[in-house]
Amino acid sequence: MTALTLSTSSAATLRADAVVVGVAQGADGATSPLLAAGAEAVNESFGGRLAAVLETLGATGREGEVTKVPSADGMKAPLVLAVGLGQSPDKDETYGTETLRRAAGAAARALTGSRKAAFALPVEGDAEALAAVCEGALLGAYAFDAYRGDGRSDGAKGSAKAAGKAKTGKDGKDDERRRPLAEVAVLGAKPRDKAHKAVAARAEVLATEVARARDLINTPPNDLHPVEFADQARAAAKEHGLKFEVLDEKALAKGGYGGIIGVGQGSENPPRLVRIAHTHPKAEKTIALIGKGITYDSGGISLKPAGHNETMKCDMSGAAAVFAAVVAAARLGLRVNVTGWLALAENMPSGSAIRPGDVLTMYSGKTVEVLNTDAEGRLVMADALTRAGEESPDALVDVATLTGAMVLALGDRTFGIMANDDAFRAEVHETAEEVGEQSWPMPMPTELRKGMESPVADMTNVGARPGGGLSAGLFLQEFVPEGTPWAHLDIAGPAFNESGPFGYTPKGGTGVAVRTLVRLAERTADGELG
Repeated sequence: MTALTLSTSSAATLRADAVVVGVAQGADGATSPLLAAGAEAVNESFGGRLAAVLETLGATGREGEVTKVPSADGMKAPLVLAVGLGQSPDKDETYGTETLRRAAGAAARALTGSRKAAFALPVEGDAEALAAVCEGALLGAYAFDAYRGDGRSDGAKGSAKAAGKAKTGKDGKDDERRRPLAEVAVLGAKPRDKAHKAVAARAEVLATEVARARDLINTPPNDLHPVEFADQARAAAKEHGLKFEVLDEKALAKGGYGGIIGVGQGSENPPRLVRIAHTHPKAEKTIALIGKGITYDSGGISLKPAGHNETMKCDMSGAAAVFAAVVAAARLGLRVNVTGWLALAENMPSGSAIRPGDVLTMYSGKTVEVLNTDAEGRLVMADALTRAGEESPDALVDVATLTGAMVLALGDRTFGIMANDDAFRAEVHETAEEVGEQSWPMPMPTELRKGMESPVADMTNVGARPGGGLSAGLFLQEFVPEGTPWAHLDIAGPAFNESGPFGYTPKGGTGVAVRTLVRLAERTADGELG
């Protein structure tokens, strides 16, 4: 994990491989980049001409733009990296926290292979700005190297045969160039200030747990079946003092978990339902988190078409986010009870797999006619929702890569939020926006429920094609206890980034929803929700 330090040193005199400064776009179409606060010492070393030098190199200050320039005489660091912050704020305003978070992440990614970088971004002693820079830099300094030579990530299980050997130079420099930035030093902070120390400590926990989720999502499906996922949760529970319980396939069958058993019965790798919980002796409220954990989704008998299978190792992103969020809550010592439910199964076609037309009896007692075996996530989530509801939590939040329809509606960077309570949905949306995770509140039109009527069972597992993402939410609502606030986060779009990295978001597993869930737990502990 990348180390984080706070420093009051001058950007010109601190020993590092690079100094990161911010530049912004001028107002009214000005082409010259503007130096952001924090760059004063560096600019002085350049004789006041740093902006001019950057302009000569083509820097504009647009958001996420990275420009590297050799340092001026007298500076200890050999390199200056200028990262774009977008439009310069008005005189009495400051840069948004997400702007700073993304800028720090872009800079950290650009410094892959470096030992230490000093971040002289516009923090100016502000705790929120400091938190954004710390989080962005640590989140940006991420690499999944479990299957590259000997650089194995914590938690990766795969065999040496599966991992293979990376092609590196004789001196190993190729491996070094791939390693994430080793140390982040944030300037303009107060290392001895309790508030600033707390901000840094929280950022380290968040980044570590987001990385945990990312590592799980990126792990190939041949090395992460339900059993291995459950084993990792058990190990984390032991390490961090969490309560842990797992139901294997026999216990699931005996308990009547028809949805989880049904989805998992086509695979030789049996399903699991994991309960992992953080409890605080002074907690007054409990929030239950439910995560979809399909470790690989072939679509089952309703097989996915060619070109849609390659990234289906990410179909457990919801469970990864819930798992990481519960561990984060424990590590932060939040004064709230947080219970995580991981509904784990592998959806495979075989002679024992469920078929379109089969009827499953769910844990709740409802019967569901399966019309599409590729709509499997809602089946495992329904059982987990019912079980979680039996403990009478103050709120339920489920997270799932549930529908392609949500991707079509919101794109690949925004997740949808549905809920049985408008006020709670607004609170979840507000929380996601606060931490920089893009979301959008979605409706739950009651007329769509009619499309899930079945002639042989209580309901079907799919409705009409239009509004498919909303129908999925309506399906899940059927398994939520009456009167319990519930929100459904469909993260199918942003859970796995198939395009190039941006800001602090890498290619591959993103760990989306972890920070939203942690902040929800914090707000619940502080009495801000409900």
